[in-house]
Amino acid sequence: MHTPVTIIGAGLGGLTLARVLHVHGIPVTVYEAESSPTARAQGGLLDIHEHNGAPALHAAGLTEQFRELVLEGHQQYRVLDRDGTVLLDIPDDGTGDRPEVPRGALRRMLLDSLPEGTVRWGHKVAGVRSLGAGRHEVSFAEGGTVVTGLLVGADGAWSRVRPLLSPATPEYIGMSFIETYLFESDTRHPASAKAVGGGSLWSLAPGKGIQAHRETGGTLHSYVALSKPRDWFTGIESADPGAAAARLAQEFDGWAPELTALITEAEEGPILRPLHTLPAGHSWDRVPGVTLIGDAAHLAPPNGEGANLAMQDGAELGEAIAAAHPGELDTALGEFERAMFPRGAAEAAEGVQLYEFMFGPDAPHSLVAAFAADQ
Repeated sequence: MHTPVTIIGAGLGGLTLARVLHVHGIPVTVYEAESSPTARAQGGLLDIHEHNGAPALHAAGLTEQFRELVLEGHQQYRVLDRDGTVLLDIPDDGTGDRPEVPRGALRRMLLDSLPEGTVRWGHKVAGVRSLGAGRHEVSFAEGGTVVTGLLVGADGAWSRVRPLLSPATPEYIGMSFIETYLFESDTRHPASAKAVGGGSLWSLAPGKGIQAHRETGGTLHSYVALSKPRDWFTGIESADPGAAAARLAQEFDGWAPELTALITEAEEGPILRPLHTLPAGHSWDRVPGVTLIGDAAHLAPPNGEGANLAMQDGAELGEAIAAAHPGELDTALGEFERAMFPRGAAEAAEGVQLYEFMFGPDAPHSLVAAFAADQ
């Protein structure tokens, strides 16, 4: 089987690329390991930024559809001390410059914008190999292969396409997030709902913190951050949820009960998210017929930019492919990569600084000062 453009991974970056190619009339097939669009929860809210995510949606011709997904009033930001004292409360000013949307709804919008059959579900990549002259063969775990003239790895942190370009592998940064959920919080968990407010909450200390945001229906989606060795978390997900929550809550002994309740009263979770990163400034020499986008190219700890960057990568790569003259595709890919490399490195560096504000020796006051300086 031969196809002009093959994308591995149906995340936001891969789907944005597929959509931009479709807008330009370029055939594309996306292969995804998950069995269906609903096989896995797609995470919580994300805010789309004016300088990267919004232009990507414009390139995809989906700005109007996106606006229908925006959750109004969710751009409130709060920082609480560990005793529950409000250190900073920035209300939603109604400007909508960083609109919040459910990640799953955004992915569904992108999927619905593609022709039926564009995404092939249940195709886990077993291996990739070069056939020479810019062509590559992808083999799948359940059998079958595909040969492509352009292979794009949009397959995340543990990309199976990346080894064609780079020997780099993700490294654990020494911190993990643990996700928990409280449902119908305004009636069932009113103290925690009041603490979180209408948008996002940070309650932080050196090396740890409790972060949460309000989703639809009063759901509180929390990320408990702990600086611990990877093996400290062994068994967290497989243990009895109550026992796991109690163990996590011990790390926040003495914190306000409305904050620790985000852990101890969780109705879903804990879900472990170890944080990994690729080397700073990760890049590669041009290899004909293959490239990477999103976390496959520039994985960094979550800092609010990952989804936006992936979508920007996908949109800019799609436009570069569409604009390439016959025989000049690899030149276009090279230009795309030369723009992507420093962009990813800059955002990763800003993420390191953000984590210093959030979890460094002066937390939470360093984060409050950073917010104040940004106003």
